[in-house]
Amino acid sequence: MLEIHSLTLGPAVTNCYLIHNSQSGEAAVIDPAWDGHLIVDAAKKRDWRVANIWLTHAHFDHFGGAAEVADAFSPPPPVALNSADYRLWRALGGANEFGLDFDPGPEPTVDLVHGQSLFLGDIEFELRFAPGHSPGSIIFYCPQEKLAFSGDVIFQNSIGRTDLPLADFDTLMHSINQQILSLPDETRLLVGHGPETTVSQEKQSNPFIQGLGK
Repeated sequence: MLEIHSLTLGPAVTNCYLIHNSQSGEAAVIDPAWDGHLIVDAAKKRDWRVANIWLTHAHFDHFGGAAEVADAFSPPPPVALNSADYRLWRALGGANEFGLDFDPGPEPTVDLVHGQSLFLGDIEFELRFAPGHSPGSIIFYCPQEKLAFSGDVIFQNSIGRTDLPLADFDTLMHSINQQILSLPDETRLLVGHGPETTVSQEKQSNPFIQGLGK
């Protein structure tokens, strides 16, 4: 069974997800957004040992807490990111444009590739490459649990920003069409900002994607 604990953290009010396989005892953190000590406290309160850090993409507000998380566990959990976002990660995810500076933590060593699978015990996550908001955005889709961690690709009734450096509107819309709307309608979308939604709900009410996927 997959257990999920979400935290909303940092200057961009970003969703961070602690996930845990209750049978195997394995845990990971998806997008350690900010205030890593709060993520660590939440994990240790539940006796969850974080063994992996998975990043949907490399904007600063999605890995600002990675250093504190990595320092709290031994051995430090490896950081996973699509290689197209390494350049963005090394530039601190654009933090300087907002007057921010922080310790980025361990450099990513696990390259996330479209079509590969990651496992949390016996729970499988299929990786879907969804660029546009950033060059290397990745969706973690778990068919077993009928949910996807979609980062900043799509939000409830909205989409990820494309006015940022390295972003592109047409690329994002293509990604949404191919990698979000192709999921089963009942799939829960656990997004990077704001409340969760479903594929069905976005097909019906998201003004940015009306007509896509038809």
